[in-house]
Amino acid sequence: MVHDGRRPHVLLVALYYPPSRASGVFRPLAMANHFAASGWDVTVVTVTEDFFDRVVGSRDDSLLATVDPRVHVVRVPLPMSHLDPDLRHRGRLATTLPFVHRALTIAGQKYVFPEQYGSWVLPVANAIGRVHRHHPVDVVVATGNPWSDFAAAYAAHVRHRIPYVMDYRDSWTLDLFEETDAFPPGHLARRWESRLIGSAARVTFVNEALRHWHAERYPAAADRMRVLPNGYDADLLGEPGFRSPEPGAPLRFGFIGTVTDRHPHDAMWEGWKLARRDPAMAGATAHVYGHLGFFAGQADRIRALLPLDENVGVTYEGPVSKATIGKVYDDLDAILLMAADSRYVTSGKVFECMASGKPITGVFSPTTAIAEPLAGYPLAWSAAELTPQGVADALVATARGAREQTAGQHVDALVHARTYRRDALLEPFVAEVAEVAGA
Repeated sequence: MVHDGRRPHVLLVALYYPPSRASGVFRPLAMANHFAASGWDVTVVTVTEDFFDRVVGSRDDSLLATVDPRVHVVRVPLPMSHLDPDLRHRGRLATTLPFVHRALTIAGQKYVFPEQYGSWVLPVANAIGRVHRHHPVDVVVATGNPWSDFAAAYAAHVRHRIPYVMDYRDSWTLDLFEETDAFPPGHLARRWESRLIGSAARVTFVNEALRHWHAERYPAAADRMRVLPNGYDADLLGEPGFRSPEPGAPLRFGFIGTVTDRHPHDAMWEGWKLARRDPAMAGATAHVYGHLGFFAGQADRIRALLPLDENVGVTYEGPVSKATIGKVYDDLDAILLMAADSRYVTSGKVFECMASGKPITGVFSPTTAIAEPLAGYPLAWSAAELTPQGVADALVATARGAREQTAGQHVDALVHARTYRRDALLEPFVAEVAEVAGA
């Protein structure tokens, strides 16, 4: 690809990027790698690694190896005296005049930019300017949250007239779980979002429900809004082979992903206990793989939501690396797909689960956005209602379906899953960004 006699240059702003282990890291990671593979020069502006140690308290260094070597990564420190609990890392003002520092921090979030990461906006905007001077940037793609990523892209647009694309992995002024406004009219967050969307060349969302909500809120920008589903990485599981459950052996169910308190644990585990009374579920086990919460301090509270000490076949197996995740899926007979109850939430895990070609038990409300990509997958049995009995019925149906599945159903499941490969989904996105860069 050539742009005015040179390769086009895209700059991604993504605070959550390897070695972060947050679920949102995979989208910008895939974007950057795909742009590089498509012939673009790619720069990613992200935070310094100490942020994940000092503030988030978690990281996954194995993800660093998944960054395409053609991607140039620029790490910008985030001023975090207001975030770091360790006094040794705080600045002079925060240690000598802590009340003044706190008052300034609160005022900044109330009157300047309504987010705790707002102190990162100017450092990132300055970094974009430095990159642009040495290697002209054709377009900036900023992915949020945090929303400071968007503000930094806007600042670079104002200073250098670089067009920018806003990629929503989440929602800012919509409360996803309450399905209502997160802020009242006139709030600074709503004013900022209106300004940023108004100046953006394109705005992308992970599902149609979110795009529609924002199009109604900001109708002047509706024609620039697109849906870009999360999808899964083609190299993650390869081409899974067909395997029926071992005859006569108890079924192995598994949940793979970050466990949060937003998951429907009450319905899930009460339903699990009910289902194990059915002969089809006799002796069945549930294996939970993944981190407990997004932050280190959440683990004990999240663990308490699992019935690990009730002798009902539920065990916690810990996190899974990308290198071993294929074997974990292969060892399971069926997958537990839990999702928060919201028509605006599409868990990225649904695509990975489908890519395994395994039977899936859907544990979510029928109105949840995750139901949309799962429709048409021939080995899915979802709860008709998010109650213990609804979950139990879905589990029993999955157990019977797993025993009766055919190789043909497995192939059909993989065919459906392939429509959500990230590389396929990113092709039209790259074409849109190319239009923006050319303009």
